[in-house]
Amino acid sequence: MDSITVHGNGPLHGDIPVSGAKNSAIKLMAAAILTDQPLRLTNMPRLADTRFLGKLLRSFGVEVTESGEGADQQTLFHAATLTSTFAPYDLVRQMRASFNVLGPLLARTGHAKVSLPGGCTIGARPVDLHIDALTRLGAAIELEEGYVSATAPKGLRGAEIEFPFVSVGATEHTLMAAVLAEGTTVLKRAAREPEIGDLARCLVMMGARIEGIDTDTLTIHGVTSLNGGEWSVIPDRIEMGSYACAAAMAGGEVRLTRSRPELIQALTDKLVEAGVEVEPTADGVIVRRDPARRLKAVNVATEVYPGFATDLQAQFMTLMTTAEGVSVIHENIFENRFMHAPELGRLGADISVLAGEAHVTGVEKLKGAPVMATDLRASVSLVIAGLVAEGDTTIGRVYHLDRGFERLEEKLGACGANIRRVKGPPVEGPDDDH
Repeated sequence: MDSITVHGNGPLHGDIPVSGAKNSAIKLMAAAILTDQPLRLTNMPRLADTRFLGKLLRSFGVEVTESGEGADQQTLFHAATLTSTFAPYDLVRQMRASFNVLGPLLARTGHAKVSLPGGCTIGARPVDLHIDALTRLGAAIELEEGYVSATAPKGLRGAEIEFPFVSVGATEHTLMAAVLAEGTTVLKRAAREPEIGDLARCLVMMGARIEGIDTDTLTIHGVTSLNGGEWSVIPDRIEMGSYACAAAMAGGEVRLTRSRPELIQALTDKLVEAGVEVEPTADGVIVRRDPARRLKAVNVATEVYPGFATDLQAQFMTLMTTAEGVSVIHENIFENRFMHAPELGRLGADISVLAGEAHVTGVEKLKGAPVMATDLRASVSLVIAGLVAEGDTTIGRVYHLDRGFERLEEKLGACGANIRRVKGPPVEGPDDDH
């Protein structure tokens, strides 16, 4: 397994281009199944997750062609003929979100067999909402030997579906299935994350009829077929927020380009409250802090969008480890998402956790030590801590990080960070899907 070593060496200065959003790209890739026409996705991130899903799509007979580098990265998907509708466990287990191919396969072909995704290291995320929604759309579903077998030989039918609670995955999955269902589907208590809006707008570009985008009620009027086209993946708000926290932690001035600061407004509000300068620009945002001035502790609570993202909780907790005072962090989305706290403790952080609440008492300084990534966002929080820790911080199991951050060492290194990767044998790590 690869590891990353960070040597704390002062403030950051420079530009960091933000990649396309992982959590949008992987759902847009699944949407390519819905049409026999080519779908070109630009601003495509090159990540372990997109490679995993590309491998799964190829197993269905989808042509997947990557081209370009950097700002010109794009991928062409062409599902002219689907030769298989079977998604085996060995592929689905590598990325939980790959379960979302079930709806598009079912809508396109009338049948599919997809492995259940299995456990999750950051909390229970059952797929019963997905299955219930597809059943409401007219699918006949059987669970057997760890697989979901779904059939709809006469096609899916529109229905009114009210989710019992807000679920990003269930909203996206049901939306993709409903665009080819006969009649009208209404999704109530739908999630409003920007990635859902990106998916919905791409589907509209392809010929879908969707009303209420960016609201908690989506109305989908089914169509008989979709076209292809070209779509640019939105900037990754979690990557943007992570680098904003890195700049705030190390001090200095970093310009985040190819980004949209309104996507992380809940985070930037807290950064400003803590004493960080945040300045919007024409194509992103500048994050600035005098390293001689200590930040102030502030409290945060994770919420569904547009609230404070759970995917930025670990990064913000890291920022608070050296702030003046005590910060209280409430995790309201996942019940097991403080696994990074003991690892930060190895670096000298003072954190106490009780159930869904963490109390972070700021310390004067952190000290480097070997630590271990426990999930995707926790891995980048440890990199952020290493930027200011005395000596070397070595982060193990960074295959988690590679699932969601593209060229991280290169981007931080260009701003002056002393960071390097130590290569190890390849590994297919467990999924946390965030």
